[in-house]
Parts: sequence; structure tokens; C-alpha cells
Amino acid sequence: MAQFRWRRRERRKALMRLRAEHAVWRKGKAEAAAVAFAGKRGGVGGGDASPLAKTFSSRGRQGRNIPCHPHLGPICSRNGFHRSSGPSPTRIRVGPTLPVSNSNPYPIGLAPRPGRQPIWVSFLFSSSPPKSPSPRSHAAGHANPAAAAEVIHAILTMADAKAGKAAIGRVTRSLRRRDAVEVDAHGPSIEALNRPFAAQALEWKEKAEKYELELHHLYKAHSRSSEQLVAEIEEGKALKALLKEKEALIPTLQSELGQTSEENVQLKQSLEEKTKALELLIQEHQAAKAELEQALAKLKDVENENTQLVERLMQAKMVEAEKLNEANAMYEEMVLKLKAAGLGAGGMQHHAEQEADGIIRRSEAGYIDIIETPIPSAPRITIRAHEGGCGSIIFQNNTDMLISGGQDQTVKIWSAHTGALASTLQGCLGSVNDLAVTNDNKFVIAACSSNKLFVWEANGGRPRHTLTGHTKSVSSVDASWVKSLVIASSSSDRTIKIWDLQTGFCKSTIMSASNPNSLVFIHGDTICSGHRNGSLQFHDIRTGKSSATTVGAHTDVTSVCVSRSKTYVLSSGRENVHKLFDVRMPTVLVEDSGTLRAPGNRVVGSWGRPCISPDEKCIAAGSSDGSVYIWPKPKDEKDAPQPLAILEGHHSLPVVSSAWSGYGPLATADKNHIHIWA
Repeated sequence: MAQFRWRRRERRKALMRLRAEHAVWRKGKAEAAAVAFAGKRGGVGGGDASPLAKTFSSRGRQGRNIPCHPHLGPICSRNGFHRSSGPSPTRIRVGPTLPVSNSNPYPIGLAPRPGRQPIWVSFLFSSSPPKSPSPRSHAAGHANPAAAAEVIHAILTMADAKAGKAAIGRVTRSLRRRDAVEVDAHGPSIEALNRPFAAQALEWKEKAEKYELELHHLYKAHSRSSEQLVAEIEEGKALKALLKEKEALIPTLQSELGQTSEENVQLKQSLEEKTKALELLIQEHQAAKAELEQALAKLKDVENENTQLVERLMQAKMVEAEKLNEANAMYEEMVLKLKAAGLGAGGMQHHAEQEADGIIRRSEAGYIDIIETPIPSAPRITIRAHEGGCGSIIFQNNTDMLISGGQDQTVKIWSAHTGALASTLQGCLGSVNDLAVTNDNKFVIAACSSNKLFVWEANGGRPRHTLTGHTKSVSSVDASWVKSLVIASSSSDRTIKIWDLQTGFCKSTIMSASNPNSLVFIHGDTICSGHRNGSLQFHDIRTGKSSATTVGAHTDVTSVCVSRSKTYVLSSGRENVHKLFDVRMPTVLVEDSGTLRAPGNRVVGSWGRPCISPDEKCIAAGSSDGSVYIWPKPKDEKDAPQPLAILEGHHSLPVVSSAWSGYGPLATADKNHIHIWA
């Protein structure tokens, strides 16, 4: 099909070339005829044309008049030739049309060359024989025979042009017939060629759709690439701006680098100086280390000596125990003598106890004669001690000075004789849970809820130490009655710590399975502690270990206190029971010496502190109903005596603590007041 179309285009191009060549040939002929008549100006004219005449006029493309055959007309109408139909005679004009006169029937005019006048030529032809011309006309007709001959030659040339035109027409028709034949001949071939294209149309359509989809994806990828390119361009601009900022910072950084270099030089010099000083310190450290080794050697010697002293002390204790056994034997002997003398049972026992006690105590260093403690009956002095309530009270050893600590984070010292405030110890953090005083009355210790213990000098009130180490509230504290600079404390963190007041450091820590709620020193190096699991445990502060002896006293021990002679321990429990234990041999045997209880007596939570009278004949304990119960000392473990007295005066406020002075007065404290009883 494409080849057929190509052939048709080639034939059309050939036909157009033939027409162009014909037009060129015709133009050349017209120019030749015009040149033949150039310069000849003689012409005849005259008269008007016959009405039967047929006039032809033609004009070339260049405005020149071209002769034509009188009977055939112009070769091609495209060249400006016009033919008007009519009978003969025929008039042919070449050039602009001019009137024909009777005197010149054959005017002929040619287009002049530039700068010349036009020449007109006229011919008159008739289809019938002409009439006899007049002599004038004949003469005129034969006046220029050469020009007529040239005109005739031009007319004949026009006949040749017509023949050429007819030949071109024949060629054109022949080419058209040949095209029709070729189309008919190649039709089946074209149809055969079109069949595969129709069969493959579906496949091509699928491929086209596939390619369109790929093109769509490519467009999307191109869009994403364009967006990424735009983002990268923006990022590049930002990086370029950042680079400019960094470049602007370079001079500043260079100046800072210079300053840093100078500082580095100075630091190097300082480092050299400090290195020299460090070397000197190392030398001093080595010397101090040598001194320390010497001190450690001395310490080891002192420890060995201390061990020897402890052994000597134990031997002295054994001697005291033997003396006590002798006193017991003497007591029994005197009882027998008194019975033989006829005294009553009560008088004999009292007389024997006085004799035995006097013999023993007079043999000890620091003997103080203890008078019989009277039973109080009414409050003699009432003191409003602390804002928010009083937490604990204690008497100094062998004096009537009362020490109290409360919720207002202060510790105060009072005169039990007058009720006057002697001094106030400041600096405590947290409320005071318990108090202790050393055996020489030099230091006052407070156990606080802030996990710390505070130590003051009793004379002057100057703070001495703040003992830190417990992680929870400190519940109890007591001082050794043998070593004046050793104290023990218990805390809710299940530890018991031994402190040295000389240095203010912890000497040892004793761990416990249950919270120790209260503790007291019973011998020089032995501690008795009451625990929340209801047991009494004994610990040796020298080894930091607990004794195997454990007493199940209560369901929950709230407090423990020791008698003046360190012979008995009084414990209180949440079941509202007070028990007395003989602890003269705690590592061997602890004897139950009796139980104290009363229908109205209620222990005040974990804060109730009972006490034993100085003569160890009475026990005083406060109750949650504001009463103070006083019992006599039980005779044995089966004895459960009734209260000797119930003191009223706290106005239904729980009595949280009680203390008995060595000189006789009893002091009790509730939330608002402290009462000193007469």
C-alpha cells in the first residue's frame, strides 16, 4: 500500500514537470513572436470590423501580446488568453485591445520592449471569400508582406503548441489508466498484507496499553525524581547557607583557638606545678602510710591488751558472782537466825535483804545508798514541755534533773524539784523517739525519726555529734553504764548499731530478722533488745553477734527497761501485759520473775515506756486511758499481783512515757504535759 502511494506521488510529480516544461516552451514561443515584430511601426488600419467577425484576444504573464491561431484559440487559459465566440471573420489582437478602423483591417500590435512604443498588428479573416477590395485596401493589404508572413509563421507555431497540449492530455490519460490497472492488480496483495495487521491488532493493543502503563509509571517516577531534585536543590541551598554561616564563624573560632592555645600553655605550666606538688604529696602519703602501719601495730598491741583486760574483767565478774553467792548464803543464814530470834516473816526478810544489800554494795566502787521509794499519790508539778506532744523522758543519773524530748524537735532539761527549765538543746531534726544519758551525765543522746542520733554536751548544750548510718527511723537508744563513751541504738531498718562517742563513728552493726523496737544495756557489753516478733534477744557488742538465748515474751514487744542494779528487765507487749525477767545470767538462763496486768491498763502502742523504781520494789506503767498503774514487784513467775495504786491526772490523755528518779520522784508524760508526782 505504501509503495502504491509512492508511485502515485511520483506520477503526479512527473505530470507537474510536463506542465511546467510546456508553460516554459509556450512562453519562449510568445517571446520569439514578439521579438519578430519589434521595431516595425508601419501598420494599416481603418474601418470598423464586420459584425460577423469573431474576435480573440490573449495576454501573456509578462503583459506581452502573443499571437494565436485564428481558428484554434489560445493554448491554455492559464496564460491569460480569452476567447469570445462568434461568426467569422475573426480578429486577433496581440497586446492591449485597440479599435480597428476600416482603413486598417489588419492591425497587429506587440508589446514593446522597455522604452519603446507598442506595435499593433491586426488581421481580419473571413470564412467566406473576400469581396473585391478597393484599390486602397488592396494597396494597404499588400503594403507590408514581410510582416504578414511573420504573423502567419506565428500562427502556425501556435498550432504546434496545441498539438503539444493534446499530446500532454493523451499522456495524462494513459498514466491514469495505468494507475487504475495497477490498483486493480495490486488490490489482492494489499488485502493480504492487511490481514496480518488485523490479526496482530489485539496484541499491539495490549502492548500499547502495557507501554502506556509503563509510560505512566515513568511519568510518576519522573515526577518523584523532579520532587526529589527540588528537595535536593533546597537542601543544597540550605547547606550552602549553612556553609556560609560556618565560614563566617571560622574567624571567631580561630581567635578562640588562639586564646585556647594560650590557656593550654598556662594549664600545662599549672599542671607541671601540680605534678610536682602531687609528687610531694605522694612522698608525704608514703610517710603517713608508714606511720599508719606503726599505729596499726600499736593498735594490735592495744587490742591484745584489751583482750587481756576483758579476761581479767570476766575473772572479776566471777569473783563478784562468788560474792553474791556468799551473800545469798549469808541471807539464808540470817533468815534462820531471825526466825530463831522470834521476828515475823516480813520483818525477817526485810532485815536480811538490808543486811545483804549493804554488805554487797559497800564492797562496790561508787556505792550510793538508795532509800526506800515511796508510792506517789498526786501530781506535785505539771509542766507544759513541748508543742505537739512529748515523746520521751529520762532522769539524769543520781540527780533530780529531768530530760524531755518532743515533737517540736527540741530536748529540754528541767528541775524536778521546782519544775523550772534549766536548758534547751537545739539542732535536732525530726521528732524525738527516745532519750539516753551517759553514766557520767556528760552527754545527752536523742534518737529521732529523721534516721539520725544527735549528741549534746549536758553542760552548755553544745552539739557534739550527729550520728548517721540508719536508713529508717531510730526507735530506741541507751548508754553503757560501764563505758561512758559507748551507746547503742535500734532502728526500723532491722539493725542495732554500736557507736563510739569519742569519734562519732559506728563501731559495729548487728543485723536482726525482726525490727528491734527497744533496747537496754544489762551488763557492760551485753544488750537486751525487744522485737516486733515478740522476742527478747541478747547481743554481745564485743563480737557483734547475738546470743543463742531468745525469750518469747509477747506477741509484739513495745518497750524494755532495766532495773537500777541491772538484775531485772521489764518488758511490755501489745497484749497489755508487762513481764519481769531475771537477767543476771542472760547467756545461760533467763528466768521469768512474774507477770503484771490490770483490767483497765492498755499499752500505748509502740511508744509506752514503763519503769522500775530505784529500790526495785515497784513498777509504774502508763495507760492509754490517762491512768498510771503501780504494781509491786512479783515474788516469782506465778505471782500476778494487783496494782498498789492507780494515779489519775492526765485527763484521759495516753501516758506515753514514765521515769523514776534515784531520789524518789516519779515523772510521767502525755501528749501535752509532764507530771511530777509527790
